[in-house]
Amino acid sequence: MLRQVASSAAQIREARMLATEAGIERIADEGRPRAVVVTGMGGSGISGDVLAAVCGPGCPVPVLTVRGHRLPGWVGAADLVIAVSCSGGTEETLAVAAEAARRGCRLLLVGGAESPLSRLGEQTRGLFVPVRSVGQPRATLWGLTVPLLMAARALRLADVPDEVLESTAVRLEDVAHRCRPASEPFVNPAKRVALDLLGDVPMVWGSSPLAGVAAYRMCCQLNENAKYPGVFGELPEAGHNQVVAFDGYFGRSGGGAGDPDDFFRDRTGDAEHGLHLVMMRDTDEHPQVARRREVSAELAAARGVPVTEIRAEGDHPLERMATLVAVADYVTVYLAIALGVDPTPVTTIQELKARIADV
Repeated sequence: MLRQVASSAAQIREARMLATEAGIERIADEGRPRAVVVTGMGGSGISGDVLAAVCGPGCPVPVLTVRGHRLPGWVGAADLVIAVSCSGGTEETLAVAAEAARRGCRLLLVGGAESPLSRLGEQTRGLFVPVRSVGQPRATLWGLTVPLLMAARALRLADVPDEVLESTAVRLEDVAHRCRPASEPFVNPAKRVALDLLGDVPMVWGSSPLAGVAAYRMCCQLNENAKYPGVFGELPEAGHNQVVAFDGYFGRSGGGAGDPDDFFRDRTGDAEHGLHLVMMRDTDEHPQVARRREVSAELAAARGVPVTEIRAEGDHPLERMATLVAVADYVTVYLAIALGVDPTPVTTIQELKARIADV
């Protein structure tokens, strides 16, 4: 899994080449769509969230991700549906893509070559871009996402020139160097954070919509790589609900202001382990959100809840997203190693799929 995570920069360069060879520019032949709907699950579905974050709030059309079997009722011939599946055989994604074809939607299909998804492209004349998996779908994020970004560029929905794709690849190489296995924890940011999180319950908050996507991604990676829980949040919303958990069962203050002789008190007072606030910090924050982030960290610290920051690097939204995601990916793999867990297999997912198939 460490090798797969380290392949991120190479994925950007290869995906750019494959998308160009597939004729990604043709996606703009029919003009700008009314909306862009990305359908995908798990490590493939997150590509839609990254696309929406990079397009940003100024995007002239809505961009949303569908995780499930059904296409929203309003989607039709005026819309672009992008189906993303690393294997090319994801049940839910194929169902939504087939429904989009029946409705006459424009189709872009991104996934494994010589797969059910690629065959659907042939049947529907949808534009298909092949992706070479580096192992696990969740580790092939950039191979799956770059074709979407290039499609958005062709449609003039996002400003992602080749120079930004290359500068992002360079930043990912830098993160890979800093987080390399041979680097000791005192200079390796990912190892240091992983050791700090060990035994705690991470609450991962993003300080912007872009950082919120990175926070959600980190929680998914905690689940799949480290087989570990993670609570996702995004400011300012997390300040209206999740912040109260600092005073609760998993807080370091021993369960809040309840009776110290309460029957359950001994279960809540473990100062060694509890909540741990991980702040995914963007460089482009609303001023009020920045203040809310600062005060939230102060409130956590005052209650004995440790606070860790992972900061975005770079100016372009894609650079900022990539650096947040890359560090978090390494953190989750190193946490798995610290726990004695193999980060690569997802046995429970495979068992779930097998049991469903048997029904």
